[in-house]
Formats: sequence, structure tokens, C-alpha cells
Amino acid sequence: MQIHLSPRHLTLTASIHAYVAEKISHLENMTNGILGAHVVLLHDESKKKPYTVKVHLGLPGPDIHAEDSESDLYAAIDRVVDKLARQLRKRKTRLQSTAKHHNRRATEARKRGVG
Repeated sequence: MQIHLSPRHLTLTASIHAYVAEKISHLENMTNGILGAHVVLLHDESKKKPYTVKVHLGLPGPDIHAEDSESDLYAAIDRVVDKLARQLRKRKTRLQSTAKHHNRRATEARKRGVG
């Protein structure tokens, strides 16, 4: 998976880059279908919560987006990764439920055809 970082109004240090890469790689362990991630790190001193993190995950099918603002950059990264993990779990459950439903209908159709 390719991770693209875009810092806006802040300096991208090696520690920030490593932290984001580690957190996004944990999401990849949840599902192997992530094609890429685009992470935007924003800093705006005029706001009450100056650090904003926006993430776009490219997946087969609909993409997933999440955004969060905090007073600490690392806290904002943690919160947005939690939101993405929640969305990925929901997506996985929905896909499994749909597959189970289709399998059940196919089995019932075969039984009706035989009987």
C-alpha cells in the first residue's frame, strides 16, 4: 500500500512520518484491500483545535474518508485512525453479511429445484 502525506502549514518530521505510517499499516492488517492512503496534516493557529488530520483510503468499491481536529497532532492522528478502523469493521461486517445472504438464497434455490 502506498501512503501519501501532505503537510499543510507544518513541517513533516521523520517521527510524524513514522507515526502515521505505523498507524495506517495497522489498518492494512484489518483488511488486505486497501489500495492507497492519502493523509493531509493541517495546522491552523487561529482555531481552538489547531491540528486537523484528513485521511482518504482507496479501496475496491466505495472509498473511506475520515477527519478529526485536536489540540495535539498525535491525538488527532489516533482519533482519525480509530474512526477509519470503525468504518473498516462496519464494511467488513456488511460484506460478510451480504455474502452469507447470497449463499443462503442459492442453497434454498437448489433445494427447491431438487425437491
